[in-house]
Amino acid sequence: MVEIKLPKPEFKGKLSVEEALLKRRSVRKFSKEKLTLNEISQILWAAQGITDERWSFRTAPSAGALYPIEIYAVMQEGVFHYNVKKHSLQEIKKGDVRKELCRACLNQEYIEEAPLTIVISAVFERTCSKYGERGIRYVFIEAGHVSQNIYLQCESLGLGTVAIGAFYDLEVKKILELPKNHEPVYIMAVGHKR
Repeated sequence: MVEIKLPKPEFKGKLSVEEALLKRRSVRKFSKEKLTLNEISQILWAAQGITDERWSFRTAPSAGALYPIEIYAVMQEGVFHYNVKKHSLQEIKKGDVRKELCRACLNQEYIEEAPLTIVISAVFERTCSKYGERGIRYVFIEAGHVSQNIYLQCESLGLGTVAIGAFYDLEVKKILELPKNHEPVYIMAVGHKR
């Protein structure tokens, strides 16, 4: 299995949180410019990175600190799983699946254009085992936190993103070859604004 060690994220940016909130917009047109490994690293860290080594707390709050969210990165090179503990990408599937993913997302063409698409998936059992049916709500709330972190980090880096909720779940799972219990809940196309 190919593993890509990501560069250490920066913990101080050039844009304040307030400015990022003010400027944050959904972007649906991307240039062909690829993202750097540093940019990918920063975005994935903002999504789910560890902020406290002792307790393994992450950038997004999680009910009961159970962390049901699993992040997948789709790029021209293939499909990768974000390993939070190692801050690395583990290859799941070789090759460009963006065209198929675009079709599974109701032909929203920016999925095919974007150099990076983040698939936010959830392992519901992690939260529901403690909170029962209410855990489903907590998982979706957490996915929202992760999405907002990605939005703000992209704005801070001068990049664009758009959150997508319209997709065929089973098709996305099949295309990305997700584990049986990893359910896609949100998708975000990321790239340089055009």
